[in-house]
Amino acid sequence: MSITSGDLIWPTRTNGSAFGTSGHRGSSLRGTFNEAHVLAITQAICDYRRSQNITGPLYMGKDTHALSAPAQHTAMEVLAANNVETLIQPDDGVTPTPVISRAIIVHNHGRKAGLADGIVVTPSHNPPEDGGFKYNPTNGGPADTDVTRWVQDRANELLREKNVGVKRLPFATANKAATTHAEDFILPYVNDLRNVVDMKAIRAAGLKLGVDPLGGAALPYWEPINSIYRLNITVVNPKLDPQFAFMTVDHDGQIRMDCSSPYAMASLVSLKDRYRVAFANDPDSDRYGIVTPSAGLMNPNHYLAVAIGYLLTHRPHWPSSVIVGKTVVSSGIIDRVVSKLGRQLCEVPVGFKWFASGLFDGSLCFGGEESAGASFLRWDGTVWTTDKDGLIMDLLAAEITAVTDKDPGEHFHDLTAEFGMPYYSRIDAVATPEQKASLAKLTPEAVKESKLAGDLITAKLTRAPGNSAAIGGLKVVTASGWFCGPSLRHRRHLQDLCRELSGGRSSAPHPGGSPDDCHRCFGGGAGGVK
Repeated sequence: MSITSGDLIWPTRTNGSAFGTSGHRGSSLRGTFNEAHVLAITQAICDYRRSQNITGPLYMGKDTHALSAPAQHTAMEVLAANNVETLIQPDDGVTPTPVISRAIIVHNHGRKAGLADGIVVTPSHNPPEDGGFKYNPTNGGPADTDVTRWVQDRANELLREKNVGVKRLPFATANKAATTHAEDFILPYVNDLRNVVDMKAIRAAGLKLGVDPLGGAALPYWEPINSIYRLNITVVNPKLDPQFAFMTVDHDGQIRMDCSSPYAMASLVSLKDRYRVAFANDPDSDRYGIVTPSAGLMNPNHYLAVAIGYLLTHRPHWPSSVIVGKTVVSSGIIDRVVSKLGRQLCEVPVGFKWFASGLFDGSLCFGGEESAGASFLRWDGTVWTTDKDGLIMDLLAAEITAVTDKDPGEHFHDLTAEFGMPYYSRIDAVATPEQKASLAKLTPEAVKESKLAGDLITAKLTRAPGNSAAIGGLKVVTASGWFCGPSLRHRRHLQDLCRELSGGRSSAPHPGGSPDDCHRCFGGGAGGVK
């Protein structure tokens, strides 16, 4: 999705920026995230709520990026002017994405009217100068395409009219409005964790745990978690700094709070032998990074496989009919783990929005994506969150270690002994909107080769097997590996992929530019690649 500044011609890419799964990201330095954008998007959300008769409260959170607090204040001005009941953390506090998702679900439970929705102001793990704005509708998950398209179109209409249709109050008035409420989100979330993770087992094992919030919104949550559940968690980095100057830089010298990057996670990885398990989250805490003495920083796919295998054998109240969800570009070792346990796998396109409905109704017990995001059901098989929750994935790593006396890295080693070592690589390349559109239109006939890395090609997919939704590209599958990305019409693409996979690289680094300027190619294989 795209959105432009108010006085610019629609819809040229050079003056626009792009929506992700459920919202807008950009940089004030590039003119792609500014007050005009926030005003227009917030008014568009208000208009969408009216069109859908959403009359309940709007839960609003934000992370610790420098632009997040000003953007939240601007949004509050519009929400108050539109008489939207808005709930925020007291004292201008921060709130993680999964906390907002859970709050929406808890409020809406058993209701047919007065439903709640939410906004989270965050650009995720992006650099300090970036801003972001996400909308979560009444199911608590990332907004689906029909919702984001509606909001996009209305926001662009407002921008083209220089926001004359935006209702707005001064911030001092909005902050004291009868519709603006400060409500603690921390303790309700923390107290509820016992219903999704075995906190008693973690306490009983006396594990020495470490956490680095990476200067994000999870920081205020760890002390209450420690106190309420009497755990031994050390916050190794308690700093809050909108410049994120404490971060080790990513591969290209940029600062990114990416908890799946070995470069960004170097400080915590250096402490791996001090803790039985250590973990980190990105600024809005919807992603995880797991560090163990046995494996260091785990590849997100590796931890997904371990977590799924453990949960399917340690949640007796989950119905045997529940399904495991993964994205089409997640590692094939997940397929093998699920198959061994006799469970059904649902493979969907990239984007956590595809898991939201299944998690919401309990038909999906776990949803996980390759970019270190996942959530799962409560002990009783009902919904916890419909957005990614990095905190429960952290605590699950501790539960796995406490219950089995093996850390997740050791469990993954056991999986490789049974299924072989999986290889997974991601290659990012700059692509224009026109090129990306062409890639999205690829057909199986574009693949001229009959083999991939020496194995016969068994499937050529442009739609996800789990829900038949378009994957925005082409996935080529063999019995022991796969490739997802652009056309394989040139043999060099296959050769490059095989060279990447044969090197055993677990993931490719992010490029220096915006993710909206990139096209991503993924590949994976198991048991070695010839």
